[in-house]
Amino acid sequence: MAGLRLMAVHAHPDDEASKGSATMAKYVAQGVTVLVETCTGGERGSILNPAMDRPDVVADLVRVRRREMARAADILGVEHHWLGYEDSGLPEGDPLPPLPPGCFALADDDEVTRSLVARIREFRPHVMITYDENGGYPHPDHLKVHAASMAAYEAAADPARYPGTGEPWAVAKVYYTHGFPKSRLELLDEELFARDGVRHFAEFLSRWGDRPDIMERVTTRVECADYFEQRNSALLAHATQIDPNGWFFAAPVEMQQRVWPTEEFELAASRVAIPARAEGEYESDLFEGVDPYVPLPVGPSTAKDPR
Repeated sequence: MAGLRLMAVHAHPDDEASKGSATMAKYVAQGVTVLVETCTGGERGSILNPAMDRPDVVADLVRVRRREMARAADILGVEHHWLGYEDSGLPEGDPLPPLPPGCFALADDDEVTRSLVARIREFRPHVMITYDENGGYPHPDHLKVHAASMAAYEAAADPARYPGTGEPWAVAKVYYTHGFPKSRLELLDEELFARDGVRHFAEFLSRWGDRPDIMERVTTRVECADYFEQRNSALLAHATQIDPNGWFFAAPVEMQQRVWPTEEFELAASRVAIPARAEGEYESDLFEGVDPYVPLPVGPSTAKDPR
């Protein structure tokens, strides 16, 4: 798969490790050049690992999270770049408090799109990964990533848009990452209950409510079980965010490999032909239909509806 390039656009350091990281590690092993573009520094993220909730870490959180990101990128074998915006934090309360001035979520949409277009035109990815219209979950930075990614996907291919940011580049396909299907968690919960009589994911599943399982939207399942250990190591590199004793690691790797050996994605836009599939059949490769040696034509509105 030499010559292929993949760009994954994420909101904060650690998002790349929890959303599609085994897939990225697999592609790296196959010779694909993978770039993680992190939009913010995670400066306002809470410390979620009690062992790291120390005064020295709190006082130096910005640099700590940058070091964690560097370790995770090294573990996954990916290239990494900071887009340079400031974390917005997750507003909580009723009513919600205003977002902090200068944060990513309040940044000018056109400015953010221009920044991402410049990155696309420089790296020239064949495939992009981003979040869906709900941000995966409705964090303001995740919602911003979705909007900016889709706008930049269109604009990067149009020579009339954002002059001075490099030669136009048409990304072949863009995917939404869907890391937490309800059915996956239910299967793992049943396996764990059969093993030790404990419902490890009960609280998480109880918050699901009547929302549909995201599997209804999944178009693509990438077999990547051999890279689940690497995924876990990348997660643990983000020590301020990931509690090694938390629910995320309740299911051992062997169980995950056996019960659910894939990561899930949704094809959101494509400039290459998408073959028809019967109901219940899935695409297995993000680069299906992509030829790295045949550049796609540039110009406005060159994307096709993948449905």
